[in-house]
Amino acid sequence: QVQLVESGGGLVQAGESLRLSCVVSGSIFRINVRGWYRQAPGKQRELVATMTRGGTTVYADSVKGRFTISIDNAKSTVYLQMNSLKPEDTAIYYCNIEATNRDYLETAYWGQGTQVTVSS
Repeated sequence: QVQLVESGGGLVQAGESLRLSCVVSGSIFRINVRGWYRQAPGKQRELVATMTRGGTTVYADSVKGRFTISIDNAKSTVYLQMNSLKPEDTAIYYCNIEATNRDYLETAYWGQGTQVTVSS
């Protein structure tokens, strides 16, 4: 029922920028946290950026100052603006929400992921 669909990934050179988008659809009572995570080959999935319902943001130290998370409520979309990309940013990027579902239970939802590859 609930779907998160990411887009915007691709192949870029170091120093360039990308903007990822995540469209959220389905029946959700309330979204409490929106976020982006990434997983590089052979590594665990790690937090990149999150935003609470109140607008508080948290960024991984490795992306602070380069990445920005934002939302467009009218479009039900979460964005991740990625500037000054580095090869170490190469990973599959996943959109995530923590939401109160129709049964009033706190539930995490994940997108399918979008590949970001940064060459030097």
